[in-house]
Amino acid sequence: MIISMKAGASKEQINHVIEKIESYGYTAHPIYGDERVVIGAIGDGRMKDHIQSLESAPGVDSVMPILKPFKLVGRELKKERTCVRVSEDVEIDSAHFVVMAGPCSVESREQLMTTAHAVKSAGARILRGGAFKPRTSPYDFQGLEEEGLKLLAEAREATGLKVVTEVLSDANVSLVADYADILQVGARNMQNFALLKKLGKCDKPVLLKRGMSSTIKEFLLSAEYIVSQGNPNVILCERGIRTFESYTRNTLDLSAVPLLNELSHLPVIIDPSHATGKRSLVIPMAKASVAAGADGLLIEVHPNPEEAFSDGPQSLLPEEFDELMRVVRQYVALENREM
Repeated sequence: MIISMKAGASKEQINHVIEKIESYGYTAHPIYGDERVVIGAIGDGRMKDHIQSLESAPGVDSVMPILKPFKLVGRELKKERTCVRVSEDVEIDSAHFVVMAGPCSVESREQLMTTAHAVKSAGARILRGGAFKPRTSPYDFQGLEEEGLKLLAEAREATGLKVVTEVLSDANVSLVADYADILQVGARNMQNFALLKKLGKCDKPVLLKRGMSSTIKEFLLSAEYIVSQGNPNVILCERGIRTFESYTRNTLDLSAVPLLNELSHLPVIIDPSHATGKRSLVIPMAKASVAAGADGLLIEVHPNPEEAFSDGPQSLLPEEFDELMRVVRQYVALENREM
């Protein structure tokens, strides 16, 4: 339910409504706007008549149901777009377009440092790199694990780039959070609910990738798991879905970007590297992502893709990433946004 307070409602009236909501077994989520306060009452619905009765409480303007199943990440409760603040100088929202770039896997200090300095020079703000790698085959490279996390932290110290890396299980959340600035949930883990709940209790932003066969509704409900546990800083990532097409690794669902912007207040970024699986398609899809309304990009870059331990065919060379950044800047400017 959405309880909209009257403009000028007192602090005492607002607190009274919050206390009543919680006394009914619901969780209160107040949103303080410039003119008025809106309070979301999130629960299982058994006491909805009691919530509805709050319409007569002092300072209350209206009480309305939230119709969408995703209560907290939807636009019904919160109209304004969320700004995910990674640091004092790195924000991801509708005004700030951010590029995250780096290798699929952290392989060595030399490989990571070379890539980090290259993407930093080209204008990336966040370094991506996998320390824990979920692979389809158990015989493929699985990542350097904590040693990889240490190398990412060293690269951050050397370049000033913030770090995003994947966490595979709820048991590893604390470890990864000690090193990373953003914790990534991969496509295979989008519905790992134990992991999502643990991330909801973490104080770091979460990059949530869409599952390879997941609907938009399922995607947003996974984000709801994180936000419902207390962490509002979720970034949605469209990385392509599985279809019958075999010429690309996945099918990039660009329509998901404006649709997610309609349905949710969370920022949305695109991963054209995983979405296409082809180096030649990354730059065209990066340009299209800006036009579709994305808030950022996640790009794989490697100094020698032919020798990459994973995802070499879709990784850009540093000079190709330079070109991507050059053309993307032009598109971002056309959208009247900052990069």
